[in-house]
Amino acid sequence: MKFEHLQGLIAAPFTPIDQNDNINISVIPAYYEFLKQNGVTGAFICGSTGEGVSMTIAEKKSVTDAWANCTKGDKDFKIMLLVGGTTLADCIELAKHAWQAGIYAVSFTSPSYFKPANVGVLAQMCKKIAAAVPNMPFYYYHIPVLTGGNYPMIDLLKAVGDIPNFAGIKYTHEDFMDFLSCSTYQNRQYDMLWGRDENMLSALAIGSKGAVGSTFNYAAPLYNALINAFNNNDLEEAQHLQQTSIDMIRLLGKYGGISVGKAYMKLVGLDCGEFRLPVSNMTKEQFENFKLDVSKLGFDKFKSNLQP
Repeated sequence: MKFEHLQGLIAAPFTPIDQNDNINISVIPAYYEFLKQNGVTGAFICGSTGEGVSMTIAEKKSVTDAWANCTKGDKDFKIMLLVGGTTLADCIELAKHAWQAGIYAVSFTSPSYFKPANVGVLAQMCKKIAAAVPNMPFYYYHIPVLTGGNYPMIDLLKAVGDIPNFAGIKYTHEDFMDFLSCSTYQNRQYDMLWGRDENMLSALAIGSKGAVGSTFNYAAPLYNALINAFNNNDLEEAQHLQQTSIDMIRLLGKYGGISVGKAYMKLVGLDCGEFRLPVSNMTKEQFENFKLDVSKLGFDKFKSNLQP
């Protein structure tokens, strides 16, 4: 079974949450239009950025349905759902729901509490979920910094050869040797999506064509410009743009980590609320200081724009 190798920017959307800590589904249609307007080609929903680990199954289903409904008929915009990585039965249930909803693909990541003993066990889990949606692309999500599942992905690809709908890997790690080996394996059979925004230029240099990232939500023009500079062999400009990305991402570390992404979203005019516990959010004072630092970056020159 052959699947499309996705290209361009696939955003990892934030899940909109209201002041009462409920999912704010009403924001999603405008969110989709916002991403489209800024040259984004898809959305990887309910992942790390989307707080999937902090959502119930019912909430994930409602978010999946919302994205499916507003993107229906748009074959150029792919929706991928992270079904989870802890309870296998829940993952299978969500995968079946995703198929019924009509989205493009599902993804699974390594359990982070009871971890697979080896790649073979991980492959068995992939096989059970993929078999539940045999006509749907299935991706593995490699993010060992959060899951602790630091298995060589080239070994996983060798172990999943009997899974017909295993489409590829969302690769959020810094092992370029492993990434290249996966990219070229079996005559480039698998779709390898890069997942470290701050290292995109390095990934482009070894053949990456598609990427999934959180900062694409609010700085898509920056990354599209970086890709264009690389494709035009303007490496000096590409390096400059990548450094701008790094400077922007460093502010996440300065102000608290993943939750800072929602603060960036407020600055582009799309309020997604705050992160759920146990993730901490900025104080009002921190937010004011954050805005000053963002201004120094020249954020308005490369941010995503909310058009009427």
